[in-house]
Parts: sequence; structure tokens; C-alpha cells
Amino acid sequence: MENLDAVREVRGASKSILNTLTALGMEWDGEVLYQSQRHNSYRAAVEVLEKQKLLYPCICSRKEISDSGIIGMDGPTYPGTCRTRSVTNDRFCAWRVKTDNRLIDFRDALQGPIQQRLQSSIGDFVLRRADGIFAYQLAVVVDDAEQGITHVVRGADLLNSTSRQIYLQRLLGYPTPAYMHLPVAINSAGEKLSKQTRAAPVDPTNPVPHLVRTLSFLGQKPPEDLIGSDLPSFWRWALENWKSEIISPRKVDVAEAIYG
Repeated sequence: MENLDAVREVRGASKSILNTLTALGMEWDGEVLYQSQRHNSYRAAVEVLEKQKLLYPCICSRKEISDSGIIGMDGPTYPGTCRTRSVTNDRFCAWRVKTDNRLIDFRDALQGPIQQRLQSSIGDFVLRRADGIFAYQLAVVVDDAEQGITHVVRGADLLNSTSRQIYLQRLLGYPTPAYMHLPVAINSAGEKLSKQTRAAPVDPTNPVPHLVRTLSFLGQKPPEDLIGSDLPSFWRWALENWKSEIISPRKVDVAEAIYG
């Protein structure tokens, strides 16, 4: 459960997510890990990087970074201001990892070959925020390695994060999983469906219609009568007929994908 910022976590949200996944017939192996309870593992990874002299404290504000005028893949690129700045009190600083411009390339199972040079496209990125909370990029790398994850399937909105995660995997001596980034569901305004865009949640009391529409969104061709089947029948058909090669790699409007 990705709940690094426990203060902002909505009460009961984790339980609700797990209940919905169960209602949809999803399964998982082993114990569910909560990022909010794994600070010791993240701290140990940070110490490994500290010993390699790859981290430094940063006191730059968002405005200072934005004013640098260097725009990269995800907005303003950090220009490395604090790499050479003397910080006398690092107690309330963010901690950044040093990057370089060596090419990071990998083949995504759906998006194809991806290449990125971190220093010019992202810059040195934060691993621990000034408030002490560990960054997502570090947490997922440590989590995947400790759980023995071999394949990561997620939304294409996280594609730009993958090179940073591969970079950290190499620094920490972790294996790199195989990646597949699926198209992101958007509304007619081109916005990703989420709480921020007030997208309606999944109704866990009637899961099969949601699952059938999801198959259609992902380019699969479920028969019309599947929508009236029970949960085991749905999963049996989905597993037997899944074809990842027919998924569109682009962002897809939900109405366009499902209703044509």
C-alpha cells in the first residue's frame, strides 16, 4: 500500500482499496506491505547511497528551481544548485541523489524502446523530503526488490519515473524488473480519471460489468454475454484470451474505448 505520507492518508482508505480488489477477484501472494511501516528499509537504502557519497542536502525552494528556467521531461529540471552549496544545518533539508548523463535505456513491453538522460531531463532528484518523508521513487525501488518483483504493470503516467527507478536499482545493486506501461484512462477534457477529476469510484457490489469494460478499454474483445457472467467465469475467459499485443499504447478516452 503506497501510503508514504500517513498524515494525508484518508482514514480507512487502505482497507477500502483491499476490499475493492477482493470484490473484483484480484489475488496476491504473501503479506500486504504498507509503506508507512517500512521506514527502516528506506533508511537503510539511503545509508548505502550515503556511503557512496551520492547524496547531498538541498535547501532550494520550488520557486528557486522554477526560476532556473531549465525545463525537462516533468517540468523544471533541478540545476544542481546545492551540489556545491555549503549547508550548515541539514536537519530540515531535502536530500537529493546525484545523477549523471549516461544513457538509461530499456524496452517497455507496450511502449517500446525508452531512452533518457537523467541529469539533463530530470536533474538530481529528491529521495527524502525536508519533512522527513521518503520519496516515492526510492520507496517503490526498495519495495520491489525486497518482494522479488519481476514484472511491473502500471499506468503510462509513470513511464517517465522508470529511468529514475532503474538508476536507483543500479546504484543499490538491485535487479531491474520487466516493465509494461498501460494507457491511461482520460475524460473528454484529456484529464486522467482520478479523485482530483472527480471520477466516479468502482462499485464493488457489481464487479463483472466494470471488469468487462476494462477489458474493452485495454483493446480486448470480450463477448457481449460475458457481462452477465459470474466472477470465476469472467476471470477464466480473461486469462484464456488475454492478448497484450493488441493494447493501444496511447492515452485513451474511456467513452471512445468502450463505446466506440
